[in-house]
Amino acid sequence: MAAVSSLLGSSARVAARIRPVCKQVTRLSSQRRHTRENSTSPADHLRSGLETYKDLQKYFSKRLRAMYRRISSTTDHSVVCGHHHVYFIEGDGIYRMDNRQRDLEPEQVLNVGQVSGGEEETGPKNGERKRTFQWIVQRVRLSPQEKHLAATLRAAHREELRCVVVKLKREMSTSLDPSHILITLDKVFSCEWATDEILFFTTLEGLRCSRVSRLDLTSGGSRITSVYEETRPDVFVEVALSRDRQLLSINCNSRTSSEVLLVDTTTTSVEPLLVQPRQPDLLYHVEHWRRKLIILANTGPGQEYQVVQAPLSNPSMVSWVSLFAPSSGSAVKDMDVVGDHCVLTVRTPANELVLIVIPLTHPEKAYTVPLPTWACAIETKRPGLADQCKVLELLISSPVHPPVPYCLCPEDGLLLSVTEDGSVRENKDDYTTTRLEACSQDGTLVPVTLFHAVPVEGLRQAPLLAHVYGAYGRDLHMDFCPEKRLLLEQGWALAYCHIRGGGEKGLSWQRQAREERKLKGVEDLHACLQHLFSSGVSSPSLTALTACSAGAVPVGALCNRHPHMIRAVTLQAPFLDVLGTMEDPSLPLTLEDREEWGDPLGNPKHRLSISSYCPLHNITPQCYPSMLLTAYSSDARVPLAGVLKYTEQLRKVIHTHFTTDPKSGCEPAPNIVLNIQPGANHLGPDDFELMLEEEALNLAFLYKELGLEPPRRKRKKL
Repeated sequence: MAAVSSLLGSSARVAARIRPVCKQVTRLSSQRRHTRENSTSPADHLRSGLETYKDLQKYFSKRLRAMYRRISSTTDHSVVCGHHHVYFIEGDGIYRMDNRQRDLEPEQVLNVGQVSGGEEETGPKNGERKRTFQWIVQRVRLSPQEKHLAATLRAAHREELRCVVVKLKREMSTSLDPSHILITLDKVFSCEWATDEILFFTTLEGLRCSRVSRLDLTSGGSRITSVYEETRPDVFVEVALSRDRQLLSINCNSRTSSEVLLVDTTTTSVEPLLVQPRQPDLLYHVEHWRRKLIILANTGPGQEYQVVQAPLSNPSMVSWVSLFAPSSGSAVKDMDVVGDHCVLTVRTPANELVLIVIPLTHPEKAYTVPLPTWACAIETKRPGLADQCKVLELLISSPVHPPVPYCLCPEDGLLLSVTEDGSVRENKDDYTTTRLEACSQDGTLVPVTLFHAVPVEGLRQAPLLAHVYGAYGRDLHMDFCPEKRLLLEQGWALAYCHIRGGGEKGLSWQRQAREERKLKGVEDLHACLQHLFSSGVSSPSLTALTACSAGAVPVGALCNRHPHMIRAVTLQAPFLDVLGTMEDPSLPLTLEDREEWGDPLGNPKHRLSISSYCPLHNITPQCYPSMLLTAYSSDARVPLAGVLKYTEQLRKVIHTHFTTDPKSGCEPAPNIVLNIQPGANHLGPDDFELMLEEEALNLAFLYKELGLEPPRRKRKKL
């Protein structure tokens, strides 16, 4: 169920970090590098060394490790089901088990250690010093009759991709024959099988996917031919397979427009068919049902998403017939076609997720399936080769609720939560999910999702961690996160501010805070915090803000305008130099991102707007909140130079404030901590141990800067 998310592009400065909660990746040896600045002025406590937090970091590392053990049995959808085998990922590769002989040991079908290119030179040019790095499996794709497997891999700490195509044996084998690897393809981002011998794939150059190629496996070897090449620099290209596996789509999406080509896998011809030529502000995604196309397109009222239908033989826009449009104020988040039904994930005006089931033979009989009140994120299972196509399996979670498996039967309208033994699962958590609305400066109501363990009236003394993003039309990441669960158990309140610029309330929600209207998102964040405080939730001295990537823009802007509203900030891979980045067209995302931030070189209004909120260019001498900035040395999406400039400038103005303002002696001096990690992974480390260390540091920083005592385990009475 990745319809809408695929339309948003894959190269953005995204905020979501997706990581397994029950599997630990093989530990990598890595030298950590931190930037320090020692202060000598008695009024200047701007320590950036991390030694201040070491003891607390060790403590929280243990607590987090215990939390991960507690939720180690959490269900995920990482397994891939073939006709007779189940495939799964372990630390050193991909394994499979025979469904017909479950007593046999798992068979390894790919050892990532055997994949070439797993080392790099780190010393002199003669290559005497080398360092090995780990390949991490990203996606697994089985050919229709389970003859071949294609796995896309990514190198740890590096923007390096690879695809390995493996020949699968019919019977289980105890030995791994290296010759079963048929071919290794470089820079592959996405891939799908059209037949057992034909694989379509896209390649990533820099941060752009613009080429689609076709791999033909023959008895005499293999052949690669070019299928499609996109010329527009702002378009990202992916390949995807319809749920019934009958159509392969080539999705060419920019921030504001789409173009889709189709390959019919049921015929001998594999020539792509264009659905609808690109036109400004038209976004659409295609699924398949009975030789017809079910299309999610923003042709509904207010240019929001609706479901339309078109014949496969004549798929252009003139043939589109409306099937269903959601009610006003509702936003379609995703679409699946399950049997004879279209299933939509919809966010209601009350900011709750529901499923809407549309019988494709009688669309007027659409009905709504309510979800648990705490539901914030939905992950659907990609159907296996032998799975029934009339049932939708999904995982429902929230930042503090581990994923719960559900099964939707559209024909019966039943949504069941079941365990492996078939019994109905109950959620026994004593946590409350409260949906609030904050009134922004222009009167717009901004949704806020609040998680808490005690009634709201008891939260005045509770520490508050507020989350924000607000860019690219993407929803704030609200999948389960063990660190958030730990904070909630220790009495914290967690707020998720769904400011404009994101996608929580539909496409118009992003349009209201794009380009020269970006400041609306900053005003929304300010209103959310004010509303929380006025509702009796925490106070500025006990409040911290956290954000990733582009979410750092509203956070940094708020710190410049209202620094006393918060006590601490944690930022990961923060985008802080909007003006400098958008002025440099040589950077990999600048041209693509002009539809989001504007063009300061070609449009004076855009330049004026960016200059008014850009975090780096609006720093002023005053007392800022304490900040922990985590950056990655080779991150191509957020250049390190901008983070370094921001940190240096921030330290200078804080120093100026404390040495020139006589009233500053009454204020606690903030700590500005810069934590530079090696590697190019924009979303944080893949390795479990490194990830644990990073999250433990975040918790240690929050507790120390908010002046909180670390939670201690209660001793059992003898």
